[in-house]
Amino acid sequence: MSIKSPLLFLFVFLSFISFANAAQQQSPKKQTIPAFSAQYTVLHKSDPVGTAVRQLSYQADGSVDYHYKTYVEWLIFSQTRSETSILQIINNQVTPLHYKYSREGTGKDKYYEWRYDAAKNHAEDVARKRDHIVDFSNNLQDKLSYHLQHRLNLIADAKQKSYIYSVINTSGSIKDYVYQYDGEEELILPYGLLKTIRFKREIKEKERITYAWFAPELNYLLVKLYQIKAGNEQFEAQLSSFTSEDQKATFN
Repeated sequence: MSIKSPLLFLFVFLSFISFANAAQQQSPKKQTIPAFSAQYTVLHKSDPVGTAVRQLSYQADGSVDYHYKTYVEWLIFSQTRSETSILQIINNQVTPLHYKYSREGTGKDKYYEWRYDAAKNHAEDVARKRDHIVDFSNNLQDKLSYHLQHRLNLIADAKQKSYIYSVINTSGSIKDYVYQYDGEEELILPYGLLKTIRFKREIKEKERITYAWFAPELNYLLVKLYQIKAGNEQFEAQLSSFTSEDQKATFN
């Protein structure tokens, strides 16, 4: 065999290894939560008064766009609320990057925007041009991203009786949001019949209680939300339609 032959063999072998490694790196894993869009009917005392949508999509840079929007019109009251959290998911742990919130309609309009750098324990209040040093070591979440972290936690282990999330509010303060297991229930929703597990979140200083129902057969999607304040019903949201797709993305 000539000298060229082993060199050629080595070149071909290394090229094959490089191609195999590249193919393995480019071959995406199935996401724990595929891209989806969920529509809800918003009710007040059993009367439909609006709609809501919750969506998740994967971006080309590997980040996740998680979005929630509601529109409510009741008597002389009308309001649109929108929340968007741009985030990362690594090993089923959510890390927020950029948060936006807007409220328009009856009452005072509001807008908040925050940027986060977990590696530097830094949070920037963009609208007010203020910087904050915060601790991300305890899986700190923004006011929307913790919803997604809760769903991932349920998928991983739905048997816990309590889930606690450290959340940075729009003022820059950090509070613990607690979900307490509150039983199982079969629901008849506009979407259809679903078996669910129910959680309760109570804020005593505001006399506010929120109940949330999640459907295991829909990968623990939020399918119903009910809130009362000082004993009075505030609103209810029920799942009306849901679409999901397996979209290519790789978690690191």
